[in-house]
Amino acid sequence: MHYNYKKQEGKDASKVLDFHRFVLFFSHAWSEEWSFQSELELEHNFVKEGQGELELEQAFVNYHYADWFGFRAGVILVSASLINEFHEPPTFLSTERPDYNNVIIPTTWFGNGLAVYGRYQDFDYKLTVMEGLDADGFSAGSGIRGGRQKGFKADAENLLYNARIDYSGFDGLKAGVSYSFNEAKGDSIVNPINLIEAHLIYIKNNFIISAEYGNIDYETGDIQTSRGWYFDLGYNLAGIFRWKSQLIPFIRYQDINTAASTRSGGDSEKEHHNELWMAGLSFKPLQQVVFKIDYSRNTNELSEHNTEFLNIGVGYMF
Repeated sequence: MHYNYKKQEGKDASKVLDFHRFVLFFSHAWSEEWSFQSELELEHNFVKEGQGELELEQAFVNYHYADWFGFRAGVILVSASLINEFHEPPTFLSTERPDYNNVIIPTTWFGNGLAVYGRYQDFDYKLTVMEGLDADGFSAGSGIRGGRQKGFKADAENLLYNARIDYSGFDGLKAGVSYSFNEAKGDSIVNPINLIEAHLIYIKNNFIISAEYGNIDYETGDIQTSRGWYFDLGYNLAGIFRWKSQLIPFIRYQDINTAASTRSGGDSEKEHHNELWMAGLSFKPLQQVVFKIDYSRNTNELSEHNTEFLNIGVGYMF
């Protein structure tokens, strides 16, 4: 559940209370190797007249042969960024997911397809082939987000190919990169995209450091490039006071531009360029329950207007 306060310069403030997501996980194991896993999500309390969503975000048959090789087929997640695959509220510091994980990596990004995955020594990999994107849904303001087909009678003519590798050879560290390619097809256009991203999270000695960078190149249309990144730094005060609970103050800097490079140039490259500073506090009485509060200020390059946000939330995971 979230409380969101938003005050744009020169406009009245908005105040919203919303139970953003309710997620149920269903699974069954037929054997040690074969299982079924699924995730059913209700967004915004109910679905009515185009408001709210009921989504089958994951539903796949999984075969786990050994640590170095597994296979799954069904509704799966694109393996890109820290948050797209692991997006439960206790796994990230802010009340809302970073804006980067909204418009650069369109979390949650899922669809129909198959993947192979595994771990060998300090490396973890995943290769995915799944439904592609709808090029008609691309926009200067939200990048590829509107192109997700979400598994609904998805056009499978031009598939998306995704590869990710992570390294975790140092205690507390996970760092990796991923690459995705799709000749995104719309009703009248084909717009090939290349998405490359890098991500890192380091949790050690009560410090929490995470960062992500992503770049999307488009072959046709006015938008040539979408680009963004963010950096989080937090510290768990429980280590000082020897509490069982976690109390984590944190700061974030974020820079995103869904139209970083355009063929028209000029102000079109400034209109969607936003910088954000955030300070917040995350409290975990248990590892799987979290209460959060954060304040942030977002500045748009073109308008030079500031937008202030105050977010408060409670989250959980099973």
